[in-house]
Amino acid sequence: MNKVRWGVLGVAKIATVKVIPAMQRGALCEIAGIASRDLAKAQAAADKLGIPRAYGSYEEMLADPAIEAVYNPLPNHLHVPWSIRAAQAGKHVLCEKPIGLNADEARALIAARDRTGVKIGEAFMVRTHPQWLRVRELVRSKAIGDLRAIVGAFSYTNQDPNNIRNQADIGGGGLMDIGCYPIQISRFLFEREPLHVAGAVERDPVMGVDRLTSALLDFGVGHSVFTCGTQMTPYQRVQVIGTQRRIDVEIPFNAPPDKPARIFIDDGKELAGAGAVAETFAVCDQYTLQGDAFSKAIREGGEVPTPLEDSVANMQVIDAIFASGARR
Repeated sequence: MNKVRWGVLGVAKIATVKVIPAMQRGALCEIAGIASRDLAKAQAAADKLGIPRAYGSYEEMLADPAIEAVYNPLPNHLHVPWSIRAAQAGKHVLCEKPIGLNADEARALIAARDRTGVKIGEAFMVRTHPQWLRVRELVRSKAIGDLRAIVGAFSYTNQDPNNIRNQADIGGGGLMDIGCYPIQISRFLFEREPLHVAGAVERDPVMGVDRLTSALLDFGVGHSVFTCGTQMTPYQRVQVIGTQRRIDVEIPFNAPPDKPARIFIDDGKELAGAGAVAETFAVCDQYTLQGDAFSKAIREGGEVPTPLEDSVANMQVIDAIFASGARR
């Protein structure tokens, strides 16, 4: 199977540090070009990463017939506009999360996909990591009994007002940046949409972004609760709790590409966890897996790892959390 020739919109850190090197290691991905509004920045990134072509504008790259697919890691407010432009240019699009600023924007991408016939998907790389595929297998097989609760936390520290994550007008804040992950995983495991959503949102008094958000998602058959924060000690963890056992996902979202990932299955007989059984997964890079899975979908005509219908549903939960938090 021939590799898909990818172009990258922008020189964002997530792209140059994590995603591009990972995709270059993939069996089905060729990073053929990178674009920036500043040609010097694009050329510097191309030289550093061994990318054969640098473009001085996004438009120039989209006009290049050699580029088959585009990875879009631009700031959140540019996800939908430039993904639509890429689709109109006949390029398949892997767009960073969150897919847009709200569910309506995500719906606009569905319309663009359907008009153009290209593939468009959201970059929730966790959906391709073996640890989460295994957790879903355990839930589906009733190895933990009936799934009743998911408890998650995700936090980091960033108080730089110049960082895009702290700019409210372009989609910054903790819920959009990292809260989307526990929402995604909760829906991934319950395999249904929440019936009711409640949220508590605390905003930075100067920057205006949400710096501490907690939410309750009622799925009818069980609950998911999580907290995310951007001015807290770095931490991430997910507990998947059933009627007979629980699963502790050690590093749920930023699974290291150079170390084995682990989950722990515990029947609760020893409250300190002495009876937990560990499952260890072979070293892998979830960004490599994501890139290859998306490229395979292009070559074989299958579904992308996170289709836009799923993106709309995830954004609907985010919208509901913000709406609930605003009423408090």
